[in-house]
Amino acid sequence: MTQFAVLHSPEEWVSKFGADTSAVVGNVRRAVLSVGNFDGMHLGHQKILRGVVERAQATGALAGVVTFDPHPLKVLRPAQAPPLVQTLEQRLANCQTLGLDAALVLHFDAALARFSPEEFAGGILANRLHANSLLVGQNFRFGYRQAGDVAQLQRIGGEFGFTVEIIAPVIVAGEVVSSSAVRRAVAAGRVAEAARLLGRPFALIGKIERGAGRGSTIVVPTLNLATEQELLPKTGVYATETQAAGGLFRSATNVGFRPTFDGEGSRISIESHLFDFNARLVEGPLEVRFWERLREERKFGGPEELRAQIAADLDQAREFFRQLDAARNIQQLA
Repeated sequence: MTQFAVLHSPEEWVSKFGADTSAVVGNVRRAVLSVGNFDGMHLGHQKILRGVVERAQATGALAGVVTFDPHPLKVLRPAQAPPLVQTLEQRLANCQTLGLDAALVLHFDAALARFSPEEFAGGILANRLHANSLLVGQNFRFGYRQAGDVAQLQRIGGEFGFTVEIIAPVIVAGEVVSSSAVRRAVAAGRVAEAARLLGRPFALIGKIERGAGRGSTIVVPTLNLATEQELLPKTGVYATETQAAGGLFRSATNVGFRPTFDGEGSRISIESHLFDFNARLVEGPLEVRFWERLREERKFGGPEELRAQIAADLDQAREFFRQLDAARNIQQLA
């Protein structure tokens, strides 16, 4: 099995993948590919990329994805660029989990934006990456000013010798799963809905940062997350799971501005109280997975009132996970 590789140019791809199976052309291994931003790696993306892996395994080819950094809209129309659901690190980790062999991360700039559909699909995907199959969604667009569509991709494929398979979208609760739908759900605090679209909880990753120290003395101890992710859930209190110190702990997380202590205009904070966790951490990686929104953030009259509400929040989060475990047990018995 090929070890997952992250490459940053067609030249790196050619250098990395010489002839190592019978499925080669010249001295470069053939590839089954998909192309896109894959922001969020939602169920629709997963369907496409699982198809890439299955087709590659059946033909002895590489299973690969071509993606872009930064997001093309950040270069072409910055004011319209959406807040990204995931970091590049998260996207690549998802690609590896799905069983892909390689990801080609192309730096998106004005020069790449000027590539015509023929230059991109024929010149890069066919001639440099030696694609023998492409799997894309039905709304796939590519090339200069997004002039290329799936019909043109199929015509180019016929000329350059690769096939094109159009993958139908995934429908959840009557809605097409898309990155835009995930963004709307997360921004509105509907993290349970986002989880249904993603096939897993929405997650924030980053590092532990030192807080003001009030948690352990006035309320409850928390771990504070510093993240560079662009999309944040709506302010409020959530039932979450937090990965820290090599373990995954159920938790309750506040996303907000700490109005009881800090008032308006403070920087947004992401503070998690981990259940059954006694370690004192001041640094290290941290990931918070959002399962359910419990309530709005609001200002309290003082520490005692806040402490009572937090105790109720923790009880509510524990009850959420008790019900989740019960539902899972029923599913296993069914």
